[in-house]
Amino acid sequence: MSRVPTEFLYWEKLRSPKVRRLRSAFTKIMGWDLFPPDEVVHKFADGFYDADPVAEAFVDEVYLGRGAAEGRALLDRAIEHGVDSIPDAPESMRTLFAEFETPPEWLDMDRVRAGARTWCRYGPVAFALGGVTTLEMYSENSLAKPLALSGGYAGDSARHRFLETSRFWIDVSEPGGLEPGGAGRKAAMRVRIMHVFIRRRLLQHPEWDLAAWGVPISMSDATTTLMGGSVSPGLVLWTHGFQTTIKEIEDLQHFWKYIGYLMGVQPDWYPEDVRSGVQLLAATLLRRAHRSGQDGRDLIESYPVAFRPRPGTGWKRRLYDEIHYRVQLGYTGFWLPPWTYRRYDLPNPFPWLLIPVLSWPFVFVAETIRRFVPGADRLAYRQARRFREFWYRQEMGTEQARFAPAETFRR
Repeated sequence: MSRVPTEFLYWEKLRSPKVRRLRSAFTKIMGWDLFPPDEVVHKFADGFYDADPVAEAFVDEVYLGRGAAEGRALLDRAIEHGVDSIPDAPESMRTLFAEFETPPEWLDMDRVRAGARTWCRYGPVAFALGGVTTLEMYSENSLAKPLALSGGYAGDSARHRFLETSRFWIDVSEPGGLEPGGAGRKAAMRVRIMHVFIRRRLLQHPEWDLAAWGVPISMSDATTTLMGGSVSPGLVLWTHGFQTTIKEIEDLQHFWKYIGYLMGVQPDWYPEDVRSGVQLLAATLLRRAHRSGQDGRDLIESYPVAFRPRPGTGWKRRLYDEIHYRVQLGYTGFWLPPWTYRRYDLPNPFPWLLIPVLSWPFVFVAETIRRFVPGADRLAYRQARRFREFWYRQEMGTEQARFAPAETFRR
């Protein structure tokens, strides 16, 4: 018998006439059901109460037992030099790194590398899409509350946290990023522990409603986030001119599945193909309760304005920031559903939402050349890597991403 959070409204909404008509029409057009088999949805619902027991044992023993500073020092040493470099390493730490360093049976590194190349090819456009699609899910307490309480994506910290996430997206998809010693692999472990640390503290918070939301940063919320890095961009970025094939999307799924494994997200119901990925995303949208209230509103409304030009900069920097702000506003207005955009106090996106439309023919032509002209794919890949690193450095400067949990909560 699966556990179902009280704000998981999938089955109630599935019976509505509107959803039944949509489901029937989709099946007639596509030849397959819009939603997953019921047993998968039950696992999905139950997954809101599953997290990462292996990493949690380490956090409980070291971070919460000896203190966050000692825990981070031990973690950094093990990441950089291996757990064997710590003679008296706690058993929970050895278990964690034994799992982390053991490749799962299903792993195909050629597919992981192919998925990483596809993700890299999107450049910063994928980062913008990731930021915008997340806004739609801030209607849900299970996602909004951890960020609202920690202050991770609200107010002045919204831009910084977005850029830290972008650094993670870059590191995991760089050549060798997920190989032993790779920057992305190291970042995955740091983010994994950060999530566990936040989860443990939030479970003690008086505002956290376990019955309604499940555990903070649950297996299910994390899995749908992984789908947001594979199926969503693979399909949605056709609106920007990218010509992602079914095989490339499924390689993206494999790429993000392995990242999830390194981060402790290891459900046996992870979608393996485009069809099951679309079905899970449809179930994710349908199950929503839209009850995050002011916390969700704060998160959504703080996102686009976080890119406004900062005062006290020179004219070159000011010009760059003015352009970048309008590009981000255009992406937000273009990809965020209009009924969602109108519900919140967000800047007028017109005419900047035309930027993706006007970019489409140029990206589509470049993609066509990449696919059919010998050597063009390799050139496009190198250029995409250079461009996203340039973009990141323009935004972040010399500051480094830390992937550290918030030390205090906003309330």
